[in-house]
Amino acid sequence: MQRLYDIFSFERIDLTFSKLDFWLFFLAVMLLFSVLHKNKLVRSIYLVAVSLFFYYKTSGLSVFILIFTLLSNYGIGLSISAASRTFSRKALLATGIILNVLVLSYFKYAYFFTNSFNELFHTKYEVFNVISYFQNGFNTTGNHNIFEKLLLPAGVSFFTFSSIAYITDVYRKEVPPVKNLFHYSFFISFFPHLILGPIVRAKDFVPQISHEYHLEKEEFGWAVFQILKGLFKKLILADYIAVHFIDKVVDAPEAYPGFVSLIAILAYSLQIYGDFSGYTDMATGIARLMGFKLMKNFDSPYKSVSTADFWRRWHISLGSWWKNYLYIPLGGNRTGGFASIFTITIIFVFLFFITQWYFLSFVYIGLISVYLIILLLFPDYKKNIYRDINLLITMTVGGLWHNPNQNFVIWGVLNGIGLVIYNHWKKISPYENSNMWIARFWKILLTFSFITFTRIWFRVEGKDEPFEYLMHIIYAFNFSEGAFWLMFGTFTVPLILMIIGYFLHWLPESSEAALTRIFVKMPFAVQVFISCVFVVGIYQLVADTSKHFVYFSF
Repeated sequence: MQRLYDIFSFERIDLTFSKLDFWLFFLAVMLLFSVLHKNKLVRSIYLVAVSLFFYYKTSGLSVFILIFTLLSNYGIGLSISAASRTFSRKALLATGIILNVLVLSYFKYAYFFTNSFNELFHTKYEVFNVISYFQNGFNTTGNHNIFEKLLLPAGVSFFTFSSIAYITDVYRKEVPPVKNLFHYSFFISFFPHLILGPIVRAKDFVPQISHEYHLEKEEFGWAVFQILKGLFKKLILADYIAVHFIDKVVDAPEAYPGFVSLIAILAYSLQIYGDFSGYTDMATGIARLMGFKLMKNFDSPYKSVSTADFWRRWHISLGSWWKNYLYIPLGGNRTGGFASIFTITIIFVFLFFITQWYFLSFVYIGLISVYLIILLLFPDYKKNIYRDINLLITMTVGGLWHNPNQNFVIWGVLNGIGLVIYNHWKKISPYENSNMWIARFWKILLTFSFITFTRIWFRVEGKDEPFEYLMHIIYAFNFSEGAFWLMFGTFTVPLILMIIGYFLHWLPESSEAALTRIFVKMPFAVQVFISCVFVVGIYQLVADTSKHFVYFSF
């Protein structure tokens, strides 16, 4: 009883999907949901209340940021739809986008801009922590240091992106505005996707709000299988391998030969996939148990045959968002111009603040000069130049979105360069359209190797440490049979799990589909028994392992 009291009290506790407390919370939510689901408006009101409470347990008073976002974008969406003049519609859309970006920027980039400004101009400005000021005003304990530092609200990027997509789609007349405030709030704040996505779009989710609730046995079995799969990915392929292998090696690479550091970064690719896709597997399963469908967010990304194919398979909802609301508005692969040049100028200014590399100004002038010369000499090549610039902008902004520091910028730029090179290479590649297994194997290996290489800047912290880590792999490789077996003996279990994880990932999709069908067709009692044994076994293995989801930081 005490545990249930803690879960439903206003004391903050961790309600992430990998915790037992969340599943007790979800069970209680479903019990009341089973009574209320027949009335669609009551169902929406109930799930909005549940989602706001869930968010409060995760992020405290930052729930008011979510409420502000819901109310403001609901009003802006209605106003855009009601406006008859094109100028008014554009002004309202611009206001909405700027408002959302300002909210996101305050929490993600306030310290970055302040520190960069202080370093550049030798000032001592401090970030005004409005959340701390607000909470201290209601604090009766006499402790006025509740928040010493501005904290990033969980999921702020994801519900902000969903909000921008909604008002943009209303402006484009791709969807009508949601008239009911509670239906709209439910669409944005539905707790399975609220924190880490997948990012939902109104045209996919809002029509489901009017549907009657139903859950067939096959849907129930599919949802449970997704949840079990997600728990396995998160707790075994991500957390266990990270705690017992990756963190130990990456945080102290000098203690191990270079080849061990290489294997650790290969393991990190599995960790981040298991961590993020595990969350979205559980989210889709939870949503389906409540009668709603969320989009598939990962499609076996390490089976990709090119960088372009990888970014179509990895975090599909975010990739689609970047494409629809940044890449295409810039001109996509068709055109470009002032918007592309203006955006890349802003990015260079931003990078100048991040790195304080003064030579960037010369790089920028050089790139623009080359750009103008090519346009003058080869006007037919203009389309390809615009496409390449727009790709680089999109991936660089993606890196900055993750974190405004040098490492994530390099990661984004590297992936942008990879996309640009592939777009040119595929025109002359001798095996681009080959169906031979050796060609497919080579393309998958090359793509996976490149993506894993860029992950060095994603995982290793510090300005110089990623380069040092890479140099350690190269110059201190020191591979020998004895060193290999010593490493394997030290990290036996996590390395075996890593091999199993990649083996399962690279199995044909038909294998997973067959396993899903087998589980779905089992009697309900057998499904429950298998689920209980599976969950107990996993939690026994990872009893000393617990890590937050990686993308909670973004």
